[in-house]
Amino acid sequence: MRLYTIGYEGLNLPAFLAALQEHSIQTVVDVRATPVSRKPGFSKSKLQGFLMESDISYSHFQSLGCPRQIRDAYKNDGDWKHYCQLFNLHLASQQGSLLELSRLADESRCALMCFEADHQACHRSLIAEALKHESSLAVGHI
Repeated sequence: MRLYTIGYEGLNLPAFLAALQEHSIQTVVDVRATPVSRKPGFSKSKLQGFLMESDISYSHFQSLGCPRQIRDAYKNDGDWKHYCQLFNLHLASQQGSLLELSRLADESRCALMCFEADHQACHRSLIAEALKHESSLAVGHI
């Protein structure tokens, strides 16, 4: 089983879709706590409609988004290691959502989606790592 991650920073909708299609993604898993964006087309309902037109499913896992207090702490101190510790504590309390996501990834070729272009500076890589430890999951970053 393989799971991908993708960030839409710097992409428009056609480029985002092309990247998904290049990797044969069947389901985009939105892991933003709040699925709204200032980038045209990347807010939940618009994105979901756009993906449906391209035969790609959309699923929103709000529980796997980064809680505001963790985001605020990171904005204040800029300490990525501390951010990872706090977010991993949050993930530990989301075992049901991680199990549901693992099942979805078993059934469909999924890409975890968030804003940041660099997966190493985004919580989606922490989610992917948590899933990787629970299963024989291989992770790729688009």
